[in-house]
Amino acid sequence: MTDPRSQSTYQVRLGWGADALTRLAESGIVVVIDVLGPDDGLAAELAAQAAALPHEPAVFLGSLRNATATAKAIVDEQVARGGRTSINLVLAGDNGGFSVEDFLAAGAIGDAISALGIDHSAPDVAVATEGFRPLTRALKHLISASAAGIELARAGRGDEVKSAAQLDADTEATRLGR
Repeated sequence: MTDPRSQSTYQVRLGWGADALTRLAESGIVVVIDVLGPDDGLAAELAAQAAALPHEPAVFLGSLRNATATAKAIVDEQVARGGRTSINLVLAGDNGGFSVEDFLAAGAIGDAISALGIDHSAPDVAVATEGFRPLTRALKHLISASAAGIELARAGRGDEVKSAAQLDADTEATRLGR
């Protein structure tokens, strides 16, 4: 019997950290989501681990800044594959644990791919998406008020926090490898 935590019955799934790479069912696309932690190397490490999976998924790096661009790249990848493709949203989080900013970014990407017609989402994705929608106008405040946002601001990196909270500021998706 399949572990329900694998979310294998859904096309779009969500998990946290390296555990998600093994717990979620195999997928053709993996999106590693990291809003405020690019400098800690966790997202790069997760993306490299995803790219090294035996089934060789397409790997994208997602954030609030490129949410819609990432969603479009996901749909383009599905079209290129010629059929329904499973998508795992892997949140870097706070060392693999919950982080407000990455959960909101997962919701932004979930909302954008739903608008493009991919909406068979696991409950985890639905909660992130429905949490994101009414909070869109509060993104800048929520990101700056998050634990990671406060830590970065205290370290004199408040401008990075403000920049990371800009929804769809980047028009290109970031794809690892091919």
